[in-house]
Amino acid sequence: MRTLIEEGRIKERIKQLAAQISSDFDGHEVLLVGVLKGAVVFMADLVRELKCPCTIDFMAVSSYGMSTHSSGVVRIIKDLDHSIEGKHVILVEDIVDTGLTLDYLCGVLRSRKPATLKVCVLLDKPSRRKIPVKVDYTGFQIPDEFVIGYGLDYQELYRQLPYVAVLENGGSH
Repeated sequence: MRTLIEEGRIKERIKQLAAQISSDFDGHEVLLVGVLKGAVVFMADLVRELKCPCTIDFMAVSSYGMSTHSSGVVRIIKDLDHSIEGKHVILVEDIVDTGLTLDYLCGVLRSRKPATLKVCVLLDKPSRRKIPVKVDYTGFQIPDEFVIGYGLDYQELYRQLPYVAVLENGGSH
């Protein structure tokens, strides 16, 4: 494995993202919806840097299983605990690649009538996009390599790494 994004760069970028979100939602409460399990580490650090009032909730979806390639089929495994109607919602994801999961989640959330819906991702892999999706806050754009660490896993391992690394023997995506 080789380091792609060092811990210090991630921390600095999260401070910048939080400052932008805090500025954009100045005076408004936001609801951060984290996508389990990958976004937990990123969302925890992001929440600690926000200056605007915020609450959190989680969804869990499955599109990878035990593979390094997305199946393209998205299933909601855990839904939100509370209504988002009329709230300012920020969907927090660890990574967007094909856009299929993000597009599906945004559609589900929009149907629940939030006041606003924004998307914040730690990692964006635009070369893998199958459908266009709008990302409002992006941590880093990365090349088409399978990455682990900082919440991202391979077969549930490596989430605890404080940096993002390329898993060179785990697959190409």
